[in-house]
Amino acid sequence: MGKDIPVVSITKPEDDAPEDAIYCRVFCQRQESPPLRLLMDFLKSKGQVPLVPKMDPEALDDWTWVQISLGYQRERRPIQLFCVRNQGSYKDVFEKEQAGFHGQLSAFGDEEAHLAKEFVDRAHFIITTRLIKDDINDEGYDFNGWILEFFQENCNGIVQMDGQGFFSPKGELVVDFQEEE
Repeated sequence: MGKDIPVVSITKPEDDAPEDAIYCRVFCQRQESPPLRLLMDFLKSKGQVPLVPKMDPEALDDWTWVQISLGYQRERRPIQLFCVRNQGSYKDVFEKEQAGFHGQLSAFGDEEAHLAKEFVDRAHFIITTRLIKDDINDEGYDFNGWILEFFQENCNGIVQMDGQGFFSPKGELVVDFQEEE
């Protein structure tokens, strides 16, 4: 397995209270996840300046990366990015995520849910972003959107957002998982 990239917070949390987080995923059908340098180049091409922790520059070229924190503003908490694969150390996490979403999608009978379930079933890896709900702002949501778009477009993926559902490549909600109040 490749090197673990250190997860380093750009800012320190105010207290040790548990943080309410938002998770977004891209279920990717491509065989291998791209190295992080390609994501950084994509973000820069979109006018974004990712704040990356100090690390060995070679780590950005590793195809088997597992996690990294990417900042979008110095005064805000970074977005944590994870990659779990259908093989290797985090295979159990991958299988649990895959099975959970397969089960949720099985409850829907429409064509969109069937297509989303096919993406979930055929995924070779899952990209997950973790955002701190009380700290994220509009720029952070946009930054996260660019990350999700990169993996969706370059890895033949489908985006899922907790509390919302699955999204088409055009950004339209196609399978609604919105929690009822």
